[in-house]
Amino acid sequence: MAAAAVARIALGLVFGLAAITAAAQEVPPPAYQLAAQRAGVPSTVLYAVALQESGTRLNGRLIPWPWTLNVAGASKRYGTRAEACAGLQHALRRVPPTRIDAGLGQINVGYQRHRYAHPCDLLDPYRNLAIAAEILREQHTPGEDWLVAIGRYHRPAGGAPAARYRRSVDKHLARVLGELRLDATTRRNLP
Repeated sequence: MAAAAVARIALGLVFGLAAITAAAQEVPPPAYQLAAQRAGVPSTVLYAVALQESGTRLNGRLIPWPWTLNVAGASKRYGTRAEACAGLQHALRRVPPTRIDAGLGQINVGYQRHRYAHPCDLLDPYRNLAIAAEILREQHTPGEDWLVAIGRYHRPAGGAPAARYRRSVDKHLARVLGELRLDATTRRNLP
């Protein structure tokens, strides 16, 4: 348990997971900014998705957690990448890869296998964010509200599950954007 606590503290320092607050706006940590910039997506969108997908409470604050797995609908968080990799390998022996999501952006192990060499690659926070940002970019149509792409990130077929997901992520996006007004024009033109 002590190792897990140390890992959480170290990870917070390394990745800047304790978000910076200025004028009621939360600035996504540098790793999110870098991955988003490379993919051409707003860092606020990528960060809001990660909060939804892998968010956990640490010191009273919701932060994305890189060593999160969702196996057949059950979430599990690990203290280290090695522990999460072992958990992922164990899960792959029990359930189909299409029922497993991994990492900050909860990348589906089965449906996204063309994006990585080994399933545990998804537990590299930087690689996971790069993949999540790529998927968001692929799901976005220029000039469209980013929330539409966010819904397709979760469920490309759309429908009620995508709508519920959009509403949940929109709450995180509002937290990150702070006082900015979240109308459709704002979401289309996010920085």
